[in-house]
Amino acid sequence: MKNKRDILLTVAGLAVLFGVACYAQFEMGSYVRRVINLCLIYAIIGLSMNLTNGFAGQFSLGQAGFMAVGAYVVGVFTVPVELRPNVFYAEPMNPLIADIQMPLWLALLVGGLLAALIAFLIGWPVLRLRGDYLAIATLGFSEIIRIVITNAQSWTNGALGIKDIPALNDVRYIFIATAITFLFVTCLINSSYGRAFKAIREDEIAAEAMGVGLFKHKCMAFMLSAFFAGIGGGLYATLLGTVDPKNFLFTLTYNFLLIIVLGGMGSITGSMLGSIIVTAGLEYLRVFDEPLELFGMAIPLFRPGFRMVIFSVLLMACVLFWRKGIMGTNEFTWEKFMAFCKNPVKYFTQKGAK
Repeated sequence: MKNKRDILLTVAGLAVLFGVACYAQFEMGSYVRRVINLCLIYAIIGLSMNLTNGFAGQFSLGQAGFMAVGAYVVGVFTVPVELRPNVFYAEPMNPLIADIQMPLWLALLVGGLLAALIAFLIGWPVLRLRGDYLAIATLGFSEIIRIVITNAQSWTNGALGIKDIPALNDVRYIFIATAITFLFVTCLINSSYGRAFKAIREDEIAAEAMGVGLFKHKCMAFMLSAFFAGIGGGLYATLLGTVDPKNFLFTLTYNFLLIIVLGGMGSITGSMLGSIIVTAGLEYLRVFDEPLELFGMAIPLFRPGFRMVIFSVLLMACVLFWRKGIMGTNEFTWEKFMAFCKNPVKYFTQKGAK
C-alpha cells in the first residue's frame, strides 16, 4: 500500500510540475524560460555525473567531452541540408553525412549512444584506475575528444563551430527529458544494479568477494553516465542554437562537480536541487556585476566578476554547514514531506536530535 501511495504521489507531483512547465512556457519571459531550461539540462548532466561519481564511487571528470559528442551529433544532423553550405563554408561537409538530416529526438538518441560507445572504448583501459588517477585520465580523454572535434573540419566544421541549429526553448519538452532521466536513474539505483554500484563505492574488495563484477558494473555506470551526458549536451546545443569547441572546455565539468557536491554525492534529489541552486544562483547574481551607485557615490566592489566572489562565499558557507552536501546521501520521500507538513518544528527538532 505504501509503495502504491508513493507511486501515485510521484505521478501527481510530476503532473503538477509539468503544469508549472506549461505555465512557464506561455506566461513567463524568454530570459526566465532560458534559465529554467538551463537548470533542467544541468540537472540531467548532474544526474549522469552523480551516477558515476556518487553512486559507483568512481572519480570521473569526463562529462564535458561526452556533452560535446552529443551536442555535435545534434548540431551536424539537425541543421537543414539547404543551410549546410553556409555553415561549412571553409571546407565542404563530408559527403558521407552531407545529405543526412534527423529529427531532434533521433539525433539526441544517436548522440547519447555514440557518447556511450566512446565511454566503453575509454573505459576499457581507464576504469582499471582509481581515485585521482582515474580523474586525470578521464579529464585527459575529455580534452582529446574536444581536440579531435576541433580538427575534424569536414565533419564538425572545426574551430568555426556549427550555427543555425534549430532552437528548442520549450520548457515542456526539456522537462519531459529531465523527468525521464530522473525516473530512469531512480529505478536503476533502487534495482540490484544500483545496490551493486553502492557496494563498489563502499568497498571494492568486499563487493568482489560477494560476487559483484567490478569492471562490468563500473563500465555500466560509466556508459550510462556518458549516454545521459550526451543527451544533455544535445539539448544544450538546441538551447544555444550554436556549438563551438570552446563551449566544452574541461572547466565545464567543474560546474557539474560543484552541483553534485553541493546537492549531495549519492543523492538523486540532491543533484536536482544542486542544479537549481548553482544555475539559477549564477544567473540571478549577475546584478552584482553591474556598477551600483548609492547616494550618488559609486560602490567600487560592484564590477564584473563580483558575483563569483559572492557565490563562492555562499558555497563555502553551505559546505561548512552541510559537509556531505545539502541532501548528503539522503533522498526526498513523501513520508518525510508529510511529516514536515504536519509539524515543521517537530520535524526539525527530531532531525537535530538524531
